[in-house]
Amino acid sequence: MGTEIGQLGGYGFQGVSLGVDGSYKDGKMGSGCCKFKEEGEGRCARVGREEEGTSSNRPELGGVVLALQSAAFSEDALLCDNEAVLRVIKKWVGQGGKATLATASDADILRKIVCLLTQRVRAGRTTFLTKVKSHRAEPINERADTLAEEGREISDDDNRWDDRTDRMTFEVRRGDTTVSSVWTNSVCNAFRKQVGWAKPQRARAAAAKHWTARVWSRSFERTHFVQIPVVHGSDTGSA
Repeated sequence: MGTEIGQLGGYGFQGVSLGVDGSYKDGKMGSGCCKFKEEGEGRCARVGREEEGTSSNRPELGGVVLALQSAAFSEDALLCDNEAVLRVIKKWVGQGGKATLATASDADILRKIVCLLTQRVRAGRTTFLTKVKSHRAEPINERADTLAEEGREISDDDNRWDDRTDRMTFEVRRGDTTVSSVWTNSVCNAFRKQVGWAKPQRARAAAAKHWTARVWSRSFERTHFVQIPVVHGSDTGSA
C-alpha cells in the first residue's frame, strides 16, 4: 500500500498489525482498535471518569489497552497510534528517567498498559509502537476511528476506567456551556483570562465612580437645586 504505514512495511508485518484511536466529543470519550485483514474484527469501549474532564489522550490510551488485550502473547504486535500517546508510554521504556504514576493524569489506564507490556516482554514477544498521522486514509486507523466513535455512544452503565480520583475539580465556562475538569493548563489559562478581565473591570468601575462624584453629581445639583426668586406682581396692579 502507498500509505505511510504501508511504506514502512506495517501491512506486511509477520505478526499482527493493530490500529488504535480515541474519540471525545460533548463530554464523552470512546476508544477503538482493530486488526488488519480481519473484517468485522474490532473492539470499542466507553471511557469513563468524564467528571474530571475529557481529553484526547485518555481515550487513545484506552485504545492501546484494547489492542494489547487483542494481541495474543504468542505473536509480535505492531500498534499504530498518535505521537502524544507514544510520548506518554515512552517514559516507561528502558531504564531512563524515573517515571511515576503518582503525577500521571491517566494513571489508571497507563498502569494497565505497563502491566500488559511487561507480560509481553516476559513472554518474549516484541511490541512496536508506531506513529501514524490521523485522517490520512490509513485503513486500520480509519476503522479504529469509527470504532472509537461507536464506543463513545455506549451507555454510561458500561463505562470502563470509571474510578474517580481525589483530585479537585473546577468548572470553566466556555461560551454557553460549563465544563468540569481537574487542574490542567486549560484551567490555568481560564483563571488567567478571568483575572486579566477583572483588572480592567475594576479600573473601569473606579473611573465611573470618580466621574459620577466629580462631574455628574455637581451638574445635577446646579440644574435641580438653583434657588429662583419669586416676584409678586399683584401689588403694582392695585396702585
